[in-house]
Amino acid sequence: MPFPARLRPGPAAAVALGATIVLSGCGAGADSASDGSGTLGFVNGDTSEFAMCLQKAVETTAKTAGVKVYLANSRMDPGKELSNIEDMISRDVDVLVVQTVNVDALEGDIAKAAAANVPIFLTSVATDEVDGILGAAVVDLGKLGALDAGWIRKDAGGKPVDVGIVAGAPGAASDLMVAGFAEALPANAKVVANQPGMFNPVEAQSVAENMIQAHPGLDYAFVANEEMAFAVRKAFDEAGAKDVRIVTENGTDKGLTAVKDGRFSVTVANSPQVIGETAVRNAVARLDDEKRADKIARIPLTLITKENLDEAPQYCAP
Repeated sequence: MPFPARLRPGPAAAVALGATIVLSGCGAGADSASDGSGTLGFVNGDTSEFAMCLQKAVETTAKTAGVKVYLANSRMDPGKELSNIEDMISRDVDVLVVQTVNVDALEGDIAKAAAANVPIFLTSVATDEVDGILGAAVVDLGKLGALDAGWIRKDAGGKPVDVGIVAGAPGAASDLMVAGFAEALPANAKVVANQPGMFNPVEAQSVAENMIQAHPGLDYAFVANEEMAFAVRKAFDEAGAKDVRIVTENGTDKGLTAVKDGRFSVTVANSPQVIGETAVRNAVARLDDEKRADKIARIPLTLITKENLDEAPQYCAP
């Protein structure tokens, strides 16, 4: 479907954005992923399972809408993110969808796109000042962390417990998750360790090994994604700490299986498929008519336990 006349924000709208996370990570250059009469650039943040499932959802939904997609990946480098955006601008895409590497990079990214009169749509995050963007599909990551903390509150039943945190990468979505988790913990739950696993299972396993050695009485661990959580579980089990309860997030098929068999106590379903589908559909709709879709779409979150496994949304398209 051809896009209508572009509803692009002027450069002034992107000034002094003061970005803040309210939710939520292929090669260096852009690559055509599908053919269509409209064009969409997708700048992904990294190559994690979440990020690749998000990309798949963007590609599939755009193809259904008859939109041609160009892809780029910033590989957790804010400087690369900006150069990817500049490359997409040079391709004169109709709309630019971005899964940012770091919230602090957003101000420059949005200003660059606005100066080129290219509308930008964000996934996972939004900004304080939304006048400079076409829209966003966001997840409240503070709430996500709070859901895991709420389960610990109920499970601990008021008795004193020790909690460890294996965070993701500092300065991005992980900070909001961890803050929401820590703030929602009950007074009887003491955080005895908080270290970044960098969304890397190898790093997370090393963090967990050190954590359980320093705190052999650990009762719970909050882990910022399921990929790391599997490595943390392995480290705890090998150290003889099979009773440490792990709470995490994603809602992958493997993660749901781990909840079912008890390796994880709970996970929070945060579906990149839903985020990607929502982002493309809303971006295309708002380009046609800004009133056709909400500017800020809130992605639902569900705490998944053994009792409600069937409530988890599909995480990634086959």
